[in-house]
This record gives sequence, C-alpha cells and structure tokens, in this order.
Amino acid sequence: MTRTMMMTMIKRTSTVLIAAIITISLSAQDKDFGIWYGANLKKGLTDKIDLDVSAMVRTFEKASKVDQGFLEAGLGYKINKHLDAALSYRLTSSLEDDSKYHFQHKAFLDLKGDVKFSNFSFSGRFRFQARVKTYLEYVSDKYPDYTGRLKLKAVYRTPSFPLNPYVYCESFCPMFANSERLIGKNRLSFGVAYKISKLHSIDIGYIHQRDYLPKISNMNIISLEYNLNL
Repeated sequence: MTRTMMMTMIKRTSTVLIAAIITISLSAQDKDFGIWYGANLKKGLTDKIDLDVSAMVRTFEKASKVDQGFLEAGLGYKINKHLDAALSYRLTSSLEDDSKYHFQHKAFLDLKGDVKFSNFSFSGRFRFQARVKTYLEYVSDKYPDYTGRLKLKAVYRTPSFPLNPYVYCESFCPMFANSERLIGKNRLSFGVAYKISKLHSIDIGYIHQRDYLPKISNMNIISLEYNLNL
C-alpha cells in the first residue's frame, strides 16, 4: 500500500467515524449532548516510572455550557510486563446547583493489566477513587465519598497504517456507603486513536454515559484528545 493510498484511507475512515459519532450523539432528542476536550502528557522518568499529566474541559447542554474542567497529575509504576500501578491527583472546577463553579479534589489509585493476542490488545483497570467536595449542599457532602471503577478496553492495532479502533466500557460502583444501587454510572465508548508520529497522537471517540444516581439520566459525548508521549 502506497503512502497516498494509506492517507486516503485514513481520511475516509476518520470522516465516516466522525459523521457516525455526530449522528449518534444528536439522534436521541431526550438525551443531553456534550463535547470533552482533553490533552495528555506522558514522560518516562525511569525504566519503570512514568509521569502523567492531563487536562480536560467537559461541556453539556448541547455542548453550550462548561460542566467542569480539571488538571490531573500522577505517577505510574510498571510492576511487570503485563501489570502497572498508578497514583494520581485531580483538581476539578465543577458547576454546582448554585450555578457557580466550585473545586473538587480527587485521588486515584489504579491497578491495570493488559495482554496482547495477534493484532488485538485487551486491558482491564480497577481504579479506587476518593473525592472531597468544597460545595456543601447536603450533610453527606462534608465527608469524602469513595468509588470503585472497573474499565475493560479492547484495541485493534492496524498493521498497515496508524489508525487503531477501540471500544471500552466502564462501571462506577459507590463504596463504603449505603446506596440503593450497586452501579452508580456506566460508560460505553468506541473510537479511533491516530498516531501522527512517535511522539504525537489523537483520539476521537463517542461515549454513551448513563447515570443512575441520584436519578437516571443519559448523555451522548464526543471525546477529542491530544496525546504527547515523551
């Protein structure tokens, strides 16, 4: 396959995928729609330790308002060929019920495993999340809340050109508190990762998010992310 043919295929595939994502996101009139804009930096500090820094802005109400923005930083440790651990902190500015933005503090502890089979890569991540709010609307907001997050992801590594489709699902489970539901939130996503060069890549994806707490609500999301791997 020539470079011209490869680039033509990439452009056509990307155009079809973006059109499909937008069509799906806008098709359900009873669901909200938002766009998430993100940037991620990964830098290897040693053979086993990586520094990860990310920033994101998330919109809602037909992508007309900013729901939240955050900055996150953490360290990842490679336990062995198939297993990694990570510890990170996120500072979030979130729109609350008083129509003002307030800070939230989140800490994450991750354990991630992955395996490869032919051109497929399969991974699973368990994330323990602790959140502290500064906007205190209810008595329970004075105390940290804890969530267990389980994410399963599959990526197809396209051998002939750098356009890799993926799909993942993630469930959020409230922990250490009386809850009427085992699952508080689910996300289902599909998209593509395009490797521009050794250092640069972009992700374009669609996410369907269903919240069960405090009441059932659905949201369609387009995710746009830039990645720099140093």
